[in-house]
Amino acid sequence: MGLGILDDRKLDKVPGTVVLVKDVSQAQDGPIQIDTRLKYDLSGPNPVLLVPQPSDDPNDPLNWPLWKRDVMLVLLCLESIIAVSLGPILAANALTILLVFRTGISGVALLTGYHLCGVGVAGLLFVASARIWGTRHLYLLGGMLLVASSIWGALATSYKSFLWARILQGVAVCPFEALVNVSVGDMYPVHQRGMRMALSNLSLYGGAFFTPVIVGITSDRIGWRWTFWLVVIFGGVLFPFIVFFVPETAYRRPAYLNLDISSKENLNALDMTESGFHSSNEEKFDDVDVLEHPAPEKDSFLKTLLPFNGRKTDDTFWKVLFRPLPLIFHPAVFWGMLTQGTLIGWTVMIGVDIAWFYRLYPVNFNPAETGYSYAGGFFGGLVGFVLSGLLSDWSAKYLTRLNKGVYEPEFRIVLVILQMIFGCLGLFGFGFTTNNLQKYPVGASIFFFAIEVMGMVIGAVASALYIVDAHRNISIEAFTCLLLFKNFFSFGITWIAWDWVIKEGVWKNFRTVGLIQVGVCLLSIPMYILGKKNRSLMHRHNILEILGLTDRPILGSGDTLIESRARLRRMKVQQENVEWNERMRQQGRARE
Repeated sequence: MGLGILDDRKLDKVPGTVVLVKDVSQAQDGPIQIDTRLKYDLSGPNPVLLVPQPSDDPNDPLNWPLWKRDVMLVLLCLESIIAVSLGPILAANALTILLVFRTGISGVALLTGYHLCGVGVAGLLFVASARIWGTRHLYLLGGMLLVASSIWGALATSYKSFLWARILQGVAVCPFEALVNVSVGDMYPVHQRGMRMALSNLSLYGGAFFTPVIVGITSDRIGWRWTFWLVVIFGGVLFPFIVFFVPETAYRRPAYLNLDISSKENLNALDMTESGFHSSNEEKFDDVDVLEHPAPEKDSFLKTLLPFNGRKTDDTFWKVLFRPLPLIFHPAVFWGMLTQGTLIGWTVMIGVDIAWFYRLYPVNFNPAETGYSYAGGFFGGLVGFVLSGLLSDWSAKYLTRLNKGVYEPEFRIVLVILQMIFGCLGLFGFGFTTNNLQKYPVGASIFFFAIEVMGMVIGAVASALYIVDAHRNISIEAFTCLLLFKNFFSFGITWIAWDWVIKEGVWKNFRTVGLIQVGVCLLSIPMYILGKKNRSLMHRHNILEILGLTDRPILGSGDTLIESRARLRRMKVQQENVEWNERMRQQGRARE
């Protein structure tokens, strides 16, 4: 039992559990003896095992320079900020939209609700496409739709036309909301994901709260339609950068390199010995295997511009399309849906309340002032990003050292403690202060809104990191489930939020949702304790295999076993890894 996590007795090696440092005492007493058959990050004082292992293919994203991957991530994050800004883009203009299109309060709320539905419905189709053909073509499609749908929204003259523009905008947002976290898992090993995952989630959630600030100022000075024209301008400027500098991140990696999603039985399929690499039945391969499998060549720049670079799985589209649905009953996925999705839904509810309560007596804000109110959410998201970015990798490494060098994905769940503290405090505080704005200053309400968003970002980072680290083989489908739940749940909230608040009052309303959120956060305790057993159970009883939704085990999404054996023989892994580790060591010394 490692740090409260119950061990599993069914598998010798549970997928997700990784020995990052073989002997922690070595890290304290002297140089660590590394396994020359494996690759390590030697840039720090102690070697860290790269999980998953990079292949010998120069087109493998794990082999790209770190600066290149970081530039790609920054570009995707910037495009994500523009995309998700379309969700709350009407928040500061709710009253204006009501008057322009002659609808009611619920009608204005549903313009955001159906937008979220567009994201959810597109999620099923887009994620299936990403699983088969990768993510690049969807980033390109999303970028084009982002510009086109915003032009439509800026020109719409009727409620019906504007509503369909909002739905299409939801479709455009989907690739960035669903797949950027997946790309982080594709481009970075486990120990480098924390800060980057925090950055991607800040872009998705924190950036959305800065949008109403810009929208309020823009609407007050040059009109509300210009908020959509600004999306067209910035989206159009950024799109060429996505085309030229964001190649495909999905990579069909041989199964034996996926140390994080392999079990003992999979690792034993290839028995690596000091004299060479042999199959599990001691069958040796001669040089003919090498000639039949020439070393991969680096793709030309022109080739990287293509929207597709080959299939990533042999599964059929229809099987992949329906694959996320049964994963709703996967305990880890269900936990992630609740941990991330519920607090996002309550945040949408706060947004609806701010849009109306701050415009009416006794606050009487104009559109610009209402927009400024959302700055609290932005700064809360920014602080949440800093906290989760600093603590996610640090806490995981610290707990790994305490656990004698063994990393368990459940270490990521510890961040939910901060989500419960800040998120629930924000819900209770916002409801209490907003219930009586004549007595309490509006700044108090905005402060608790910031606290709530801080908890939301931390919870989103924690759940995303756990899904990627514990179940990376189904991360695309899992993020689809998270996407579907949070968007349809938020759609339901927009449908009932105003009537619910009017019926019960703000304080009673948020007291109820605060208690619900406390219960959701407490589910992290059994998830932490039983997470390893669940990983073993789900590996031994794969839901997707049982239902026939995969042609082969997801774990084998790389080369076949024979191809992997031949490739191992060709790579001469032991010698190449010695050279690779030596280069990394020299780079580390150069930086010093």
